[in-house]
Amino acid sequence: MTADISFYTNPMSRGQIARWMLEETGQPYELIVLDYEKDMKAPGYLAINPMGKVPAIVHAGKVVTEAAAICAYLADAFPAAGLAPPLDARADYYRWLFFAAGPVEAAVTNKALGFVVPEGRERVAGYGSFDQTIDTLEHAVSRSEWICGDRFTAADVYVGSQVGWGLSFGTIPSRPAFETYAARLRERPAYKRQKELDGALMAQMAKPA
Repeated sequence: MTADISFYTNPMSRGQIARWMLEETGQPYELIVLDYEKDMKAPGYLAINPMGKVPAIVHAGKVVTEAAAICAYLADAFPAAGLAPPLDARADYYRWLFFAAGPVEAAVTNKALGFVVPEGRERVAGYGSFDQTIDTLEHAVSRSEWICGDRFTAADVYVGSQVGWGLSFGTIPSRPAFETYAARLRERPAYKRQKELDGALMAQMAKPA
């Protein structure tokens, strides 16, 4: 099968989220690995993503960047994979996908960088407080087996990546609900393939030239 998706990534990046999603779709893709210092800032790649960061995909001549957007796009582009709920059942899907891409991403990043929202200024930050955001995330993953109920979706790829990385790096506190959700995700064949592929790529890149 000929690949009509070009996937720009680095294994030590959020590109792992997009790779997992691509593996969930079962679609072939052309892998283009970029170096942080040189390739991502080269004119050719900046024409694809002016931010000079990964991941990005090009599908049918269209560019999609941002890991959450890539997850949502691929779910719609390849409906046979069953990674998006029916249109009339997407409230939780959109709600938690964008909650993870917005408040969770901002709260976790700010916390890791040592930024604390001044008391009384929580509305300006958007996510309120780190604790409030994490409590809400815990609620999201505790309600059912998956974010949208009993069906795994692209939202679980993104939310699950946030939870998994947060637990691994200590930026999200270990709580039973998070640990259980992450363990469930780690059993998915596509997740295992992504980890194997990116792990091998990282090992290859670490070898002396």
